[in-house]
Amino acid sequence: MVQLVLLERVPKLGSMGDVVSVKPGYARNFLLPSKKAIRATESNIKKFEAERKDLEAQNLETKKEADSIKSEINGKTFIIIRSASDSGSLYGSVTNRDAEEAMKSDGLILNRKQIVLTRPIKDLGIHELLINLHPEVVAKIDINVARSLDEAEIQRSGKTIQDAKMEADAEADFDIAELFDDVGSAAKMEDELEEDAILVDRNDDDST
Repeated sequence: MVQLVLLERVPKLGSMGDVVSVKPGYARNFLLPSKKAIRATESNIKKFEAERKDLEAQNLETKKEADSIKSEINGKTFIIIRSASDSGSLYGSVTNRDAEEAMKSDGLILNRKQIVLTRPIKDLGIHELLINLHPEVVAKIDINVARSLDEAEIQRSGKTIQDAKMEADAEADFDIAELFDDVGSAAKMEDELEEDAILVDRNDDDST
């Protein structure tokens, strides 16, 4: 294990200033190169303590900025148009790069590394994503993955494409049934008129 001093809050690990023990690979490949921590040597700890107030002030400022961005984007929905089968399965998956592009087209510039997919996106529908704006600030957005803007609107209303198709099929079946009822009623009325006409002719013949 390697001992490090955290320079910022790291989820499930600790807060700024904490001395933590982590696996060498985690330290070497993530925490140290991303400047989230420094090795817990005596000289580094002294240096950190001397700079701690400045680091905390800087962290507070960036957190305020992140909170401001979160208030603007939290809960927003972004549309991504993709090809998919009738069952709703995508021909390929949606990545955080796709989400980055969708947000960029709406005027929101973020680094794809800040975007976290809570699960792989491989089908149509509305999917929640997390946006890491700051070590202490996380926003939630939705990605509406649809085959067209019309279908995106259907999904936004809470229905799935399959629901909409079933409703459309049921409505079409009802229209056809209603058409046959109308045709049947018209034919029955025509038969009744013909029968009335025959009766009138017979009555005329009898009267003569």
